[in-house]
Amino acid sequence: MYRLHIVSSWTGIPVEKVSTDESDRLLKMEETLHTHVIGQDEAVKAISRAIRRARVGLKNPNRPIASFIFSGSTGVGKSELAKSLATYYFGSEEAMIHLDMSEFMERHTVSKLIGSPPGYVGYTEGGQLTEAVGHRPYTVVLFDEIEKAHPDVFNMMLQIFEDGRLTDSKGRTVDFKNTLLIMTSNVGSSVIEKGGRRIGFDLDYDEKDSSYNRIKSLVTEELKQYFRPEFLNRLDEMIVFRQLTKLEVKEIADIMLKEVFERLKNKEIKLQLEDSMAEKMLAREIKEGDSVIVDVDSDGNVTVLSGSSGAPPEPEASPEPLPV
Repeated sequence: MYRLHIVSSWTGIPVEKVSTDESDRLLKMEETLHTHVIGQDEAVKAISRAIRRARVGLKNPNRPIASFIFSGSTGVGKSELAKSLATYYFGSEEAMIHLDMSEFMERHTVSKLIGSPPGYVGYTEGGQLTEAVGHRPYTVVLFDEIEKAHPDVFNMMLQIFEDGRLTDSKGRTVDFKNTLLIMTSNVGSSVIEKGGRRIGFDLDYDEKDSSYNRIKSLVTEELKQYFRPEFLNRLDEMIVFRQLTKLEVKEIADIMLKEVFERLKNKEIKLQLEDSMAEKMLAREIKEGDSVIVDVDSDGNVTVLSGSSGAPPEPEASPEPLPV
């Protein structure tokens, strides 16, 4: 096993890939991903099916393992699912390259992905994408907000989709055959938000399924209007993330707070959050930009005071303390 870890560190290949058959892990893929990604059953199932198809030999061996576009509103779990895939499939959360495509909106910035031409500033540094994949070939590559990228980026990505490789500015060929390519997009988010107001509220299973399929069809049409056909046709799946219900958001908040509690536990601090506080957060009574003061009252109880954005609350106008 020690030798396997050495091989893994040299090559970037997860130990599981070196030592075991991945069939069992692939069969349990949905079950595992559901513990990290809440409320996106359709997305998890679609991704799991696509990856299983790829791994049983039903794909071109010269192309990446799979490629997806994730469409949905901000905060519904697109990046979290990409991160969970990196952990589950490649064995580490670090097996993910995150590229913010708002940094590649201009033509001259595209060279940062593969490296600057000889004689230009940054030539010796190599490309952000090619260098990262070259050092870690078994990885998830996340192109965040792909619609913001310059058209030349899409031309470059077509080569990766088709040939599973990319040549950098130094003439070196980088292999993408062992990567999972994920592009996130907000295209169609307005359709999802409008339709999502009905999903999850007083609907039975069949109605939810029908409503989701209708929304997915509308979003797919918007994606087709925005992106070129040759780009979309090379994707394994176009995944639509639906709006989350209040209960699902609360469940996500509970998971995130547990992580905070674990960090505090290491410092021998015990913290308990009551439902009343969680409900105020979900109702946006405590929202982004608010000042929150954690204090201890005269009885030794921890209290949380929320004030208006930008400044701590005045003592005489402070809301009632919320027990934590």
